[in-house]
Amino acid sequence: MQKFNAKETMIQSMTGFGKAVLTYNEKKINVEVRSLNGKSLDLSTRIAPLYREKEMDIRKTLSQTLERGKIDFSIWIEKDEAVSATPINEALVDNYYRQLKAISQKTGIPEPTDWYASLLRMPDVLAKADVEELAEEEWNVVAQAIQEALDNLIAFRKQEGVALAKKFHEKLDNIERLLVSLEPLEKSRVEKIRSNIVKGLEKIPEVDYDKSRLEQELIYYIEKLDISEEKQRLANHLKYFRETMEETGRGVGKKLGFIAQEMGREINTTGSKSNQAEMQNIVVKMKDELEQIKEQVLNVL
Repeated sequence: MQKFNAKETMIQSMTGFGKAVLTYNEKKINVEVRSLNGKSLDLSTRIAPLYREKEMDIRKTLSQTLERGKIDFSIWIEKDEAVSATPINEALVDNYYRQLKAISQKTGIPEPTDWYASLLRMPDVLAKADVEELAEEEWNVVAQAIQEALDNLIAFRKQEGVALAKKFHEKLDNIERLLVSLEPLEKSRVEKIRSNIVKGLEKIPEVDYDKSRLEQELIYYIEKLDISEEKQRLANHLKYFRETMEETGRGVGKKLGFIAQEMGREINTTGSKSNQAEMQNIVVKMKDELEQIKEQVLNVL
């Protein structure tokens, strides 16, 4: 059994959250990234209209950094209400006022009772002055905010990865203990098998059998039930699983999933060869520990 060391753990969880808030002029730029487990990259984005021209760059950065999982990305702008308020074209309002006043005097039509409501409904009085364009300097600030949010999410993933690794080591230790507990039962069952066969033959009246031939058949039968190879392979898989958790690079989660499948194969074979109730009970416990590993492996990046 290997002592758990959090510093040696390199695995990351696919679950994470990262946020960053930066300011540019009067704007407050908010970036949030959330991730959940998934077999491939499933990316959903909500991007402020001003930054939509950079959507492909944003998606490329997210896919290269986060690799896989269900990703939800949001970026939005908060502005000072005084700055973001729609401007009123004062010169145009004054012009409309003088024109309406003149028409009223000339035609005798009564002047509006609510001048503000009437003038604000006139064309272009509340129109925005210019369409805002994304400046390179602002985009640099946005890119910095996105990277900061991603760094925070990765830090979250690593923290969750340490918790997952601790859980895996606990389950692997339990399987190793159960594997060791099979050894005394395995030795005693050979004598039980021999004794049961001999007793069965003795119950049959007037049966004469070749004891040396019986011994040969017993050896052949016991060899078929031998689980030494399965135990050795399972021990190797347990060791390989631990070593893989310390690897860096892509696809560690998928690799751990394959190793867990091989562990399951050896445990199942051991169960099919275990014709003793006590051994079967131990195999069931091993399967339970492995199932918990398989459930958590799905969340490893």
